[in-house]
Amino acid sequence: MNRMILVARVFFIGLMASWIGVAQADGLTIEITKGSQAAVPIAIVPFEQQGSVGNVKLSDVVNSDLAGSGFFKTLSEDDMLTKPSEPDKVNFRDWQALGQDYMVIGQVVGNGGSFNIQFHLFNVHNGQLLMGYKLTVGGNELRRAAHHISDLIYEKLTGRKGAFNTRIAYVTSASRGQGKQFMLQVADADGYNPRTIAESPEPIMAPAWSPDGSKIAYVSFHTKRSEIFVQTLATGQRESVASYPGINGAPAFSPDGSRLAVTLSKDGSPDVYILNLANKGLTRLTSSLSIDTEPTWSPDGSTIVFTSDQGGKPQLYTVPSSGGRATRLTFQGDYNARGRFSADGRSLAMVSGNGGSYRIAVMDMASRTVNVLSDGNLDESPSFAPNGSMILFSANKGGRSVLSVVSTDGAMQQKLDFQSGGVREPAWAP
Repeated sequence: MNRMILVARVFFIGLMASWIGVAQADGLTIEITKGSQAAVPIAIVPFEQQGSVGNVKLSDVVNSDLAGSGFFKTLSEDDMLTKPSEPDKVNFRDWQALGQDYMVIGQVVGNGGSFNIQFHLFNVHNGQLLMGYKLTVGGNELRRAAHHISDLIYEKLTGRKGAFNTRIAYVTSASRGQGKQFMLQVADADGYNPRTIAESPEPIMAPAWSPDGSKIAYVSFHTKRSEIFVQTLATGQRESVASYPGINGAPAFSPDGSRLAVTLSKDGSPDVYILNLANKGLTRLTSSLSIDTEPTWSPDGSTIVFTSDQGGKPQLYTVPSSGGRATRLTFQGDYNARGRFSADGRSLAMVSGNGGSYRIAVMDMASRTVNVLSDGNLDESPSFAPNGSMILFSANKGGRSVLSVVSTDGAMQQKLDFQSGGVREPAWAP
């Protein structure tokens, strides 16, 4: 990818012309396109449902969550010999014969607009009860409850917190008359329950979550020029924080939420600045004739990683967030950009290009080893799950942009296909 394409990315026009459609939850297909051979067998037995429980089949959501994580291989309902919902009805020999390591049973009881839910997690080999849990949720919270159950099971069996009961942000667009309407949406981590938080007939780009998940920074072109906003999700109130002449782009919150790293060209070529959100003071971090963009903070706040073409081709560089000399970080391939840290700071996701293909890769920060995870030709915008086990990104499938998730070992990949349109610029909430 040459300098002109990088310039296009900075000016936020590189891929906008191809956006069509609008994401809808009821048109969502989740397809596992690659599975892990080492996945742990687990059976999620359909939960017994009593009373009015609506359209959400809770055990299907749990099944989809765990299968999509890459750590588990779930058993098809058609292959189950029995479907118990109570512990004393479980015949463990049946599940041992089916090659299962673990099983989950449960019940959902409708109770005057709320739901009483209980489930049990068993070790199939010895019949040990690993977890029993009860909860009561409101009428519109069944999917969230299912994600919470998935998180509990995932943490119990892997020792790592789950990320199913979290949110994602992304940008989509819909045709309106002779033009388009661009929308910034927030949805559950599996793409369901989308909510539009900002829209404009001009492009919206680069959503970035605040560390506490209460705000989103993004770039809007609603005045025909780029401008950075910070919006509070609970109230919808938004504030313009950067509207300088030239480029205002690529916002990234500091770990404490008090500052943004941004790309501005107000003093010439695009450079990385630190914006104090309290007093709007600016600190310039880079100063060169090259294009410096797409900053991201290390989790401890000490370092900024950014994309620059100062070596001739786009590569990742680091600079102290307090100021200092920039150091090149990536050397493998023709193109490395859009760096994003995992929450523990041990890994850095990026878009890595070589021979005309652009794929999602992850760098081990200790060894500097880079492992390519995705297999597309135009994969972009990687974002780590809060637990660091998966990376959300945008992929091009058949000329359409879809959201994909890949496990950090590359063993599992799934596609979230919004059938009525394309989506880009995904960002996983903390």
